[in-house]
Amino acid sequence: MSVLAASASALKRNLASSAKGARMLNGRTIAPTVNYNSSAGMKVLAVLYKGGEAAKQEPRLLGTVENQLGIRNWLESQGHEYIVTDDKEGPNSVFQKEIKDADILITTPFHPGYLTRDLINTAPNLKLCVTAGVGSDHIDLNAAVDRKIQVLEVTGSNVVSVAEHVVMSILLLVRNFVPAHEMIERGDWQVSDVARNAFDLEGKVIGTLGAGRIGRLVLERLKPFNPKELLYYDYNPLSEENAKKLGARRVEDLKEFVSQCDVVTINTPLHEGTRGLVNADLLKHFKKGAWLVNTARGAICVAEDVAAALKSGQLNGYAGDVWNVQPAPKDHPWRYMKNTLGGGNGMTPHYSGTTLDAQARYAAGTKKILENFFKGQPQDPANVIVGDGKYATKSYGQR
Repeated sequence: MSVLAASASALKRNLASSAKGARMLNGRTIAPTVNYNSSAGMKVLAVLYKGGEAAKQEPRLLGTVENQLGIRNWLESQGHEYIVTDDKEGPNSVFQKEIKDADILITTPFHPGYLTRDLINTAPNLKLCVTAGVGSDHIDLNAAVDRKIQVLEVTGSNVVSVAEHVVMSILLLVRNFVPAHEMIERGDWQVSDVARNAFDLEGKVIGTLGAGRIGRLVLERLKPFNPKELLYYDYNPLSEENAKKLGARRVEDLKEFVSQCDVVTINTPLHEGTRGLVNADLLKHFKKGAWLVNTARGAICVAEDVAAALKSGQLNGYAGDVWNVQPAPKDHPWRYMKNTLGGGNGMTPHYSGTTLDAQARYAAGTKKILENFFKGQPQDPANVIVGDGKYATKSYGQR
């Protein structure tokens, strides 16, 4: 499309928007933006999570519908239209209606708008998808490659946040913290009921499935606990320098890897090769009574198989904040599963990577990606998942 044609298209869309008057989304009035600048006039659609009263009270909750990544004034000052919603499910959702003429889509891993190939086919103007955070598996990346839609994320924005959550989750499982706290809330006091399934992390074999940015930070933070050994499983070996620094040994066979670990933490992206990777067959090779932590993506594990392993005692605990469907349905087995002693469940909503510190980083990173895009400037290569019709990273499987 020529510059003149693009300008005419943008002008037509903005005039049509103006004719409709103010727009209501989720009970909020969104004023129309009319733009006559040929370099502006793009429609930006953001799918964020609803923050409610908390977001009104805490403006640093930038990743919410209410606070809109802090970029509304900036976008509208340049003549762009900015639609923000949390309504994402079904053909009548704001997401699926507004994507049809959107130029840019912003999503988060915490309340993902699932951009399928079918939806991409309904969005002829879509040029750029930005993940405000890390993890773009909610986008059909193969379809984005085919359509030459750029996909970027704010790499590194929440890796420390997630790594800290991993360590916390490991400790609360190994130390049997949740049942101990629930006992106090009930008004009970029976130390033996908790201590019979509480252990030290020292002297345990701990392994990370995936040794990328987060996996390495997890290993780094676990080393001071003086584990018996730190292991990792990854198609891409650590450099000799990093492996020596972390004191980590690579195990190349997955079943052999899990069979050696007292604790397994999953720190790998979701893609064709990792979806359903932790299933009933692999769980049989875990040490009996091992602990499993997953802050990567829920769909890497088969939910029913994990629940069954916990119930049988094959796993002593499972913790994490990621679910195969988000928000998780109320009857999801991970909400109520328990081990043989009535504990072992350390699940939370998906918030490990959306601390206030992380939100400041990924909001700023999102703005920088948009700024580069509008100005035609190069993006930080580390942020690019899909470039000009091809994958720019091996993070989503070896391509």
